[in-house]
Amino acid sequence: MSRVVRPSVQLIEFARRLAPEPRRAVKQALIGLREEQGDIRALEAALSGYYRLRVGRHRIIFNYAADGAIEAILIEERHLVYEVFEAQFIQRLKS
Repeated sequence: MSRVVRPSVQLIEFARRLAPEPRRAVKQALIGLREEQGDIRALEAALSGYYRLRVGRHRIIFNYAADGAIEAILIEERHLVYEVFEAQFIQRLKS
């Protein structure tokens, strides 16, 4: 079943700044994500309900929306992505 992938503004802007080859890899990963293909893992603990997609040295954080679409929320390098996402997630909860 093919799903709609809704990338965030952050993801689009980040991908635009990448070199051509990593940008192509991100685009291909998002196309594969429509079919739920790729190196996908569920996040745990405070981030349960979210998933990550590995794209080379980058990770895309996403979740499934109520309408069945995939919301691609954040992309960042592996060593930063979880800290950045958790900080944004906590900030959203406080708002």
